[in-house]
Amino acid sequence: MSKITRRSFAASSAAVAASAAFGLTPVRAQAYPARPVTVIVPWGAGGGTDATARIVAALLEKDLGQPFNVVNRTGGSGVVGHTAIATAQPDGYTIGMLTVEISMMHWQGLTELAPKSYTPLALMNEDPPGIQVSSSSPYKTVKELAEAIKAAPPGKFKASGTGQGGIWHLALVGWMQAMGLPANQVAWVPSNGAAPAMQDLAAGGLDLTTCSVPEARAIIEAGKARSLAIMAPARNPIFKDVPTLKEAMGIDYATGAWRGIAGPKNLPPEIATKLTAALQKVYDSAEFKDFMSNRGFGTVWGDAGQFASFMDKGDAQMGEAMKAAGLSKA
Repeated sequence: MSKITRRSFAASSAAVAASAAFGLTPVRAQAYPARPVTVIVPWGAGGGTDATARIVAALLEKDLGQPFNVVNRTGGSGVVGHTAIATAQPDGYTIGMLTVEISMMHWQGLTELAPKSYTPLALMNEDPPGIQVSSSSPYKTVKELAEAIKAAPPGKFKASGTGQGGIWHLALVGWMQAMGLPANQVAWVPSNGAAPAMQDLAAGGLDLTTCSVPEARAIIEAGKARSLAIMAPARNPIFKDVPTLKEAMGIDYATGAWRGIAGPKNLPPEIATKLTAALQKVYDSAEFKDFMSNRGFGTVWGDAGQFASFMDKGDAQMGEAMKAAGLSKA
């Protein structure tokens, strides 16, 4: 080997060693993704979380050039899917859509998972709940429904929309408390998401659901259900005929669900940074905006740091709410 070759080889070896020593792996980031990526959804196919995840996955695939395959991992009121995301190899090839339930499940004693169990990548969506009844329900307004609930013995009316202690359950609890009723005035029937709950409502197995109006839209447009009110400060422009609780009942109560993308804890920073940048391109795209707007889904952007702060704040708030409702076992 010549002196020049030896010097070049030595310099190259030193550079590689220095990169390894300081954790600098630009090649890994440039090559990522080199194969298909799994996107885990903790809720069933057909719901709002599933729909949002699928448009995000399709646009990531378009931008990054590898398949982003959505896999629904349901069960355990969201625990199964959220666990699958948290326990995946931190290599960027399994990510998932976190939902607001990650700020609730550990308060219930269902899991030790919490927002800190993940590498946050991006917050992309937030939606308030609506109050839906079947098309055969005798209640035409939310005020009529509320009066019937007040007059009935606790547990006579049955509702659903998500798992026990999930955001739509807490939305119902908050509404009951705002009316001066006990948290369990309406019995909660756990489900694996809004889609099966709406099917159960249409079939007559429930008296109401408290999922978001976009999630209920298919059943509503099929003429099998109607939305009586929305728990938000203002009406949704896509569903402009649905009044707020304040408009319909004088109750100033609002809440909401959110969805964001995350990976398992200790995701390599260069891969996390690349994914966050790609997710911002998705969020800013006309395809994403049109998809979400057409379905009435709310959009909100938060980068990795903002998403982390958002989840921490929500975790504390949900803990207080669940304790007040007697749902916390933590």
